[in-house]
Amino acid sequence: MAVGTGYRSRGSTFTGVKSRFAFQPRYFIFWLLYFGLVRALFLVYYLPRTGALPAGTVPRIFGHALRLDASATAYLCLLPFLLFVVGSLAGKRFGLGRGLRGLTMVLVALVALLTVADLALYGPWGFRLDATPLQYLRTPGEAAASATPGLLGLGLGLWLALLGAGWGLYKGVVGRLPELPAGFGRGRAALAGLLYLVLLVVPLRGGLQQIPINQGDVYFSAVPFANHAAINVPWNVLNALRLQTSTRNPYQFLPDTTAKRLTASLYPATTAAGPDTVRLLRPGLPKPNVLFIILESFTGKLVGHLGGEPGVTPTLDSLSRTGVAFRNVFAAGDRSQKGLVALLSGYPNQPATSIIKYPRKTEQLPHLARVLREQGYSTAYYHGGELAFANMKSYLVTAGYQRFTERADFRTQDQNAKWGAHDHVLLNRMLQELPRQPQPFFVTAFTLSSHEPFDVPMRARFPGSDEASRFRNSMYYTDHVLGQFLQQARRQPWWANTLVVLVADHGHPQPGNSPVHHPAKFRIPLLLTGGALAPAAHGRQVLTYGSQTDVAATLLHQLRLPATNFPWSRDLLAPAPPTWPGGAAFYSFTDGFGVATPAGTVTYDNVARRVIEQDSAVSKRQLRFGQAYEQVSFGDFLGK
Repeated sequence: MAVGTGYRSRGSTFTGVKSRFAFQPRYFIFWLLYFGLVRALFLVYYLPRTGALPAGTVPRIFGHALRLDASATAYLCLLPFLLFVVGSLAGKRFGLGRGLRGLTMVLVALVALLTVADLALYGPWGFRLDATPLQYLRTPGEAAASATPGLLGLGLGLWLALLGAGWGLYKGVVGRLPELPAGFGRGRAALAGLLYLVLLVVPLRGGLQQIPINQGDVYFSAVPFANHAAINVPWNVLNALRLQTSTRNPYQFLPDTTAKRLTASLYPATTAAGPDTVRLLRPGLPKPNVLFIILESFTGKLVGHLGGEPGVTPTLDSLSRTGVAFRNVFAAGDRSQKGLVALLSGYPNQPATSIIKYPRKTEQLPHLARVLREQGYSTAYYHGGELAFANMKSYLVTAGYQRFTERADFRTQDQNAKWGAHDHVLLNRMLQELPRQPQPFFVTAFTLSSHEPFDVPMRARFPGSDEASRFRNSMYYTDHVLGQFLQQARRQPWWANTLVVLVADHGHPQPGNSPVHHPAKFRIPLLLTGGALAPAAHGRQVLTYGSQTDVAATLLHQLRLPATNFPWSRDLLAPAPPTWPGGAAFYSFTDGFGVATPAGTVTYDNVARRVIEQDSAVSKRQLRFGQAYEQVSFGDFLGK
C-alpha cells in the first residue's frame, strides 16, 4: 500500500510540474490566437475590400502575419513572464494566478482599444494604426470629432466584445495556474520560468536572422490592403514610437551625392537679377494685402474646373475663369497639419511622422508670416476650431502671427457639435474685422465645415446619406459661403489692393474611396483672385505640375520678395527646369510616396520596397527622383 501511494505521489508531482510549466507556452499561444481573432475582425469589418482580394489571399495573410504576431506576442509576454518568475520565488502568498489574470486583462483591454481605433481610422486614413493618433492626445475631443455617434457606439460595442472574447479565450487556452507540487523548490520553479523569459528573445526579433523583423517581412502581395491586413497593430504602434526617436534615415535608396543631385534638378537656382516669372499683379501697386484661405479637404475630384464632378464648387469654377487657376497642384501629404507646414513654410512632409510634432524643429522652418512681418505686414490667423489640435498652435505662434481667432472666440450657438464655428460664421467674422486690420496685411484663414462628419447648417444639395454624399454637400456649403464672402469683400476698400490665395489643405478618399496612394486623392485646387490681379491675368490657366510646397515661392515672387529661405519651394509661374519641363509634384503617404508629372504618376511602398502603381509613360528616372527626394528631405528633417 505504501509503495502504491509513493508511486502515485511521484506521478502526481511529474504531472503537476508538467502542467505548471506548460502555462507559459499556453500563455504565448493565447496571444497568437487572440491576434488571429482581431485580424479576422479587421477582414470582416472591411469585407468589401477583403472580397476583392485575389483567390487564396486571405489564408496567406494569416500565414505571413504569424512572425509579426509572434514578435508582438513576445513583447506582451515580457511582463507576465517576469511576474511568473517573481511569483514563483515568492510562493503562494504572492497571489501569482490572480496577478497574471489581472495583468492579462489590462493588456487585452489595451490591445482591444488599439484594434477598435484601427478599425475606425483605417477607412479614412488608409494605413494601419501607428503613432500618428498620439499627435491628438492633447485635444481628444477634436480627435473624436470625425466620428459619428453611431460609430462611437459601434466602437464601444466592439471593444466590449473583444474584452469578452479575450477573457473566454484566456480561460479556454491558459486556464488557472497550477500550484507548485510539494517538494518542488521555488528556486527551481523560478529558474524554469526564467528560461522561458530568455527564450522570448527569438520571437521578439522575429527569428534568428541578422536583421530584426519589420513590416516588410509580412508584405507579400501586390495589393496594399492584403499587406496592411498582415500588420500587427500593437507592434506597429510600438515600432512607430521607436522610429520617432531614431536619428537614422530609413529612406536610404541612393548614394547621398546622387540623391542630392537628382533632388536639386527640380529647383533651378535663382539668378542675381531675380526670378524670371510671369507678373500677375497690377503694376505700381503698394505692398498688396494677402488673404490666404485654406479650404479643408477640398479634393480635385469634386472641383469642376479640375475635371471633377460638376456643380459642387460653382464659386471655385467661376474664379478659374476670372482669376488664375493652377490645374496640376498636389497636396504634399494627407493631414491638415501636414498641409499647413507645406503651404506656409514650403516644407515637404514626412512619410511616417510630421515635423509639426517637434517644436524644436519647426522653430527652424521659414514661414510666410515671419517673412511678411519683416516687410511691415500685420498678421492674423482665423480658424473656427481649436488651434491646439495636432500641435498646430506652437507652430503658428513660432511663425509670428500677431493675432489669433479660434473656437473659444465664437458663440456656442454658432458652432457645430464637433469641430467649432461654421464656415459662414468664420467668414462673416473676417468681413467685420478686416477693415480694421492694419494694411498691408497677411491674414490666414482655415475652414473646417468640410471635415468629417460633414455637419453643415444648410439644406442638402445632393441626395443621399452616405459618406460621399454628405461630403459633397459639405464642400458645396463651404464653396457657397465662400462665394458670398468674396461678393461682399469686393465692396470693401481693402479689396482693390488685395491678392486672395485659395488652396486646399489636402485631398480626400471620397468620392470613390480612393486608395491611400492614389494621385486623385492628392490633387487639389489652387486659385488666385482679388483686386490686386492685373486684368491680363484674369482667366489664366497654369498647367505646370507642382506641390503645396511651391505656393510659398510663387507668392513671394509675385510680391517681388526673395524666396531663398524656402529651398523646397519653386515658383510655378517661372520657367520649369529643363530636366522637368512640365514640372513635378512629390507627395507622401504612410509609408510611401508618389511623383506626378505630365508623363503620369508613380507610387512607391517604402515598406515593401516596390512600386505600387506606375503609368506606362513614366520613366525609371521619375521613380529614382522620388526616392532621392524622400531620402534628402527626410535627412533634412532629421538634421533640424
